Amino acid sequence: MCPYIPAHPASPLTPRPRVPCPGAAGGVRQPGGGAARHGRALRDPHPEGALRVARRLQGRERGDGGGHRGVTVGVTLGCHGSRGRGPVLGTWYQLLDRLVPGATKAAALKKMLLDQGGFAPCFLGCFLGVAGAANGLSLQETCSKLRQDYVDALLTNYCIWPPVQAANFYFVPLNHRLAVVQCVAVVWNCYLSWKANGP
Repeated sequence: MCPYIPAHPASPLTPRPRVPCPGAAGGVRQPGGGAARHGRALRDPHPEGALRVARRLQGRERGDGGGHRGVTVGVTLGCHGSRGRGPVLGTWYQLLDRLVPGATKAAALKKMLLDQGGFAPCFLGCFLGVAGAANGLSLQETCSKLRQDYVDALLTNYCIWPPVQAANFYFVPLNHRLAVVQCVAVVWNCYLSWKANGP
């Protein structure tokens, strides 16, 4: 049986050429058999289809610098979670427990107000600023994006986080609070990524 070998790399959207094959009827083998497809996938060192998909996902074919953006967004959010938000929040919660001791409803409400009135606005501004710099924006462009997005992001923050944090401070022990916040932060980080990289 003659394996199908493409004469030249082609786009997955264009039909593959017929290749002469002495063992096939009429001397030509039409590609498409299962074994031929699997063999072709193993032999092609750089499948054109995979490269095209990767380029589209990165935005290179549109010429908008999306590849650089996609990588930097991932790095920014990764650093935001592992090196930024996690350790900072852990320290912040310990400080809150020292400033407002107790586990009553009034104490939980005070902690939530301190968290959302003091910590959240500062941390949100820092994140949007760092995300703008990581996306290659100039200082002026980053400041302009902050003026454009900060208030909207902060108002959205106040729709999500106050009830989460009030329950977190009242029901959850100190050593488990960060885990609760990180679960909600999965959705929150998606929103922040969209906000930081929108037009």
